[in-house]
Amino acid sequence: MNLKELEALIRLVEQSEISELEITKFLGRKIRISKVLKKSREENPGSVTEIEVKKENPTRTENLVAIKSPMVGTFYRAPAPDAPPYVEVGDIVRPGQVVCIVEAMKLMNEIESEVEGEIVKILVKNEEPVEYGQDLFLVRPLGG
Repeated sequence: MNLKELEALIRLVEQSEISELEITKFLGRKIRISKVLKKSREENPGSVTEIEVKKENPTRTENLVAIKSPMVGTFYRAPAPDAPPYVEVGDIVRPGQVVCIVEAMKLMNEIESEVEGEIVKILVKNEEPVEYGQDLFLVRPLGG
């Protein structure tokens, strides 16, 4: 099994009603792909509508840039439980500055800003699961 096959399995779990998939031999390791099923998300599509409304409101978001999760994992705002968060709303970030950590398969991956600007909104709560491509922060670019 190679990395492309693993990515295909992750997509399979995300797009199906499977909540967990465990493989005992993957590159010499045991892997488990799990997703959190939230009944409120399935029964209440209001959160999707809210996102669509935000996208349709150009006066509030047209100049904002999203910092997205490059992987599926667990979001952490700080490098350690007793440490201050990497960023807060109102902070100015620069390209290459670490804004959070996404833990995936026991690896802590530092997520860096790709833009220079002000953190306008933190969209994910600490220790919450995140998906590939999910918006984590909204940033107002400097000069914009």
